[in-house]
Amino acid sequence: MRRAAFMRLLTGGLFSGTLGWLVLLFLAAPILLVTVVSFSSAAYLTFPPPALGLRWYRAFLGSDSWLAASWLSLWVATVVVVISTSLGTLAALALARLPKAARGVVTGLILSPMIVPSIVIAIGVYYAFARYGLVGSPIGLILAHACLAMPFVVTSVTASLSGLDPRLEQAALSLGATPWGSFWQVTLPLIRPGVIVGALFAFITSFDELLVALFLSGTGAVTLPRRMWDDLRFAIDPTIAAVSTLTILLTAVLMGCAHRLRRKG
Repeated sequence: MRRAAFMRLLTGGLFSGTLGWLVLLFLAAPILLVTVVSFSSAAYLTFPPPALGLRWYRAFLGSDSWLAASWLSLWVATVVVVISTSLGTLAALALARLPKAARGVVTGLILSPMIVPSIVIAIGVYYAFARYGLVGSPIGLILAHACLAMPFVVTSVTASLSGLDPRLEQAALSLGATPWGSFWQVTLPLIRPGVIVGALFAFITSFDELLVALFLSGTGAVTLPRRMWDDLRFAIDPTIAAVSTLTILLTAVLMGCAHRLRRKG
């Protein structure tokens, strides 16, 4: 009886809920630590901070190198969203119309950037792009990040298409709509949440990517993650804690929007 009571306690909602919150706190502790340090008034990384202030946020906003890296990352991620969302949506529509025998093979090829280790992709992209002078160019970063981000768009749009009745598009075509008009007026409004979620994930993938940027950015296209990496190696100060906090906040907001859109879809 005691053993049965103990097992009921272990499987009870109170115990499992408490354990879940403890695990969540353990995982979030480094993020909370970095956030607190970002408001430190000390001239070096220390915890607990001697006093709180916005000194390192002002240092970030007043640094030309940090701002240049931030704007480049935002610009590259925005272009990547346009390219990967357009190509990923078209690829998902094509996959939905392929025979089942070919669908698995093509899906595996499209989703391979999610499976292959990032370091392997970074080395391969570096040797491929070095032949055409794309190393150290934003164009090279955009092309590489688009390849990494497109699988997320394909996955999200494919999930939306799985719940779409194909007879709706057929009905639009039978009523005189063109294939493009049928897609724009019928299919796209129904899969719009999946497209937007894929675009958000594509933005996050490009904005936070480091390994490919280490190989391709060179000295002429330094992204924000690459700038953070260089700062950790050569000059550690609490500015990087402020940048990390802002990056975490942006990622959390985008992930929250993606979650709400996914539930709505």
